[in-house]
Amino acid sequence: MNTPTHKIHIITLGCAKNTVDSEALHSQLRGNDFELTENMNNASVAIINTCGFIEEAKKQSIETILEAVKRKNEGKLQHVYVMGCLSERYHADLQREIPEVSGFFGSNDQPKIVSALGGNYKYELLGERALSTPRHYAYVKISEGCDNPCSFCAIPLMRGTHRSKPIEQIMSEVMKLVAKGVKELIVIGQDTTYYGLDLYGSRKLASLLRSLATVKELEWIRLMYAYPAKFPLDVLDVFAENPKICPYIDIPVQHASDEVLKSMRRGITRRAVTELIGKIRSAVPHIALRTTLIAGYPNETESDVNELIEFMREIEFDRLGVFTYSQEDDTAAYALGDPIPQEEKENRRARLMEVQRQISIRRNEEKIGSVVRAVVERKEDGVFAGRTVWDAPEIDDEIFIAGSERHPQESGRSRSGASAPEREMFNLSAGTFVDVLVTDATEHDLYGKAVHQS
Repeated sequence: MNTPTHKIHIITLGCAKNTVDSEALHSQLRGNDFELTENMNNASVAIINTCGFIEEAKKQSIETILEAVKRKNEGKLQHVYVMGCLSERYHADLQREIPEVSGFFGSNDQPKIVSALGGNYKYELLGERALSTPRHYAYVKISEGCDNPCSFCAIPLMRGTHRSKPIEQIMSEVMKLVAKGVKELIVIGQDTTYYGLDLYGSRKLASLLRSLATVKELEWIRLMYAYPAKFPLDVLDVFAENPKICPYIDIPVQHASDEVLKSMRRGITRRAVTELIGKIRSAVPHIALRTTLIAGYPNETESDVNELIEFMREIEFDRLGVFTYSQEDDTAAYALGDPIPQEEKENRRARLMEVQRQISIRRNEEKIGSVVRAVVERKEDGVFAGRTVWDAPEIDDEIFIAGSERHPQESGRSRSGASAPEREMFNLSAGTFVDVLVTDATEHDLYGKAVHQS
């Protein structure tokens, strides 16, 4: 493979951090004049960007690899390459078990991938990405790796220690994204609140957010993956003072039992989490909080589950997801075994999600009659679907906007001279920001009509 004659198809699995990596690789390949295709049937090379976070993700990655290898054996593909977290962690095992793969590469091996394909890694393209998200939003990864010692997590084994990107480098990347039409920036990293400690000697997330907020083309800036222990409270000042920062934080707490949290090595107690959330809501009254929990951790008792439910009802998170515990090789919790049957883990997960369902319905119904800010994502059966300022893409709620019509003022005429009973249409499309009057609500969705577009 010494000439760029192959059509390449990239498959991205896992989290948004993998999405960013695949977008950067796409840009490198395109910069080497390779042809990329979104259709596997048109490809001669498949590159699979894998996830190895939990058992379910590992199974999906392996199944995807095997499907691609089958296509290769049938003569439909010439090469299959595997990259990402699973490949980083289980390189030798995968190479031994699936020798049909042309090459395995780790999480930080993009130069090697480009070279294996016959290209030259172009350092002048650092920060360039071919967006795979809708053009109005993009993820920006502000750091790599993680220094937190969480007992259940294998991320440091796959991504390495925490490495912050310089603010100047992030801003350069953001300006390139804005030039592509990005209006919403979603800030990600393994632990965004750790940002800057390794590079500048102190946590600099607040400084970074202030810099991002100076980009006039951006409408929204959304913060994800905010680790609760040692949360930098100066970040809340930025939320309070700058309307571009979405009143939304993803802050994974994982549990509420002190015994479980101690075993998880989370570096925080239930009381400290509760106090932190109180400070966040006091500083930013209308903020939406998203969290994730783990059900079925090895030393979790029935009493711990009940305490977690009590905590959920006390805090009332706006958005919440639950993972069942996955025993991961070489993690600190591995020695605890996996004593809770999967069926029981699923039962506990279902109990937690039922509590959250009740909270979600009530909190959504409280929005009926209010006007919320939203961004349009797509048109579906004649109705526009979007997200409110309190919702991240793919993981949170949607709002369906039936009111694509605008009434002129009740008296007089519109600017076009039309009489008042006539109606003008809002010019809604993907990426349009609009104010919506909420008229109905369910557990996961809001319904309303557009009342103002900007």
